[in-house]
Amino acid sequence: MTFFSKVRKALAGEDEPEISEEEEYVELDTGVEETQKGKVTVRPFVIEDFSDVKEILDGLRQGHTIALVNIKPLKEKDLVELKRAINKLKKTTDAIEGDIAGFGDDYIVITPSFARIFRNKQTETIKEEAE
Repeated sequence: MTFFSKVRKALAGEDEPEISEEEEYVELDTGVEETQKGKVTVRPFVIEDFSDVKEILDGLRQGHTIALVNIKPLKEKDLVELKRAINKLKKTTDAIEGDIAGFGDDYIVITPSFARIFRNKQTETIKEEAE
């Protein structure tokens, strides 16, 4: 007996349809959504143009994304645009209280507020010299 036929009989005043114990409730698995929100995603990005920064920023603002950004295509194309893109990424990283660091010559790593990037004394010295 389908759901609609049961409703029709009930509205018509016919015999009360029997509801088996299985049909009284529906069990929902609510734990799946919580575990999905708690996971961290390490996501690669490639910056070929300044407009590619928007997708990275959207991922970072969600709060569960660690971005590995390949800057080589933009670096080879236009250094001024690369500086502009990195400054935009730095400002957003500061706003979300995250961390940003270079990883080799062609990559940048950006983390949300709950993660920090390990820096040894050599990389901190290089960072201070660059500033």
